Amino acid sequence: MTTQVIVVNGGSSSGKSGIVRCLQAELPEPWLTAAIDTFVDSLPASLRTTDAGIAFAPDGGVAIGEEFRRLEAAWREGVAATARAGAKVIVDDVFLGGPASQEPWRKALAGLDVLWVGVRCDSATAEAREIARGDRPGGMAAAQAEAVHRGVTYDLVVDTTRTEALACARTIAARVA
Repeated sequence: MTTQVIVVNGGSSSGKSGIVRCLQAELPEPWLTAAIDTFVDSLPASLRTTDAGIAFAPDGGVAIGEEFRRLEAAWREGVAATARAGAKVIVDDVFLGGPASQEPWRKALAGLDVLWVGVRCDSATAEAREIARGDRPGGMAAAQAEAVHRGVTYDLVVDTTRTEALACARTIAARVA
């Protein structure tokens, strides 16, 4: 069986999005992306300011509400359906709940050939990137750098602390059957 889905998990500012763009360029076939940031951006403004949706604290904390969880589950099933319909998909996510965040993906993607990739980056480097990008609450990158990986199982781990996105993408592409 050939890989149908690549799930990339890492903390904020770890370099996931750059790796995903490079993967799309490196892989010989077209791959779609499904990014949690794009999902969050698709939510109505009301779900980005209430307890029912998603809220970003000034210290970088993230709070998730029930309506967000419901819509995220539907989005996840849609991504899985896209892969089952024949499209290859790269998922760019942040497992805030560690293995509790990985499990719904495992269920949704059951029966598909999935490559699970962890994107690590030391917290100081991620924090410097967070400051440079300026679009995230301070502290988010440091808080997520290790937490999103605790208890999560991977087929492959790359580290962007000292390795460029293209090199990481090439490592991942080499594992795609």
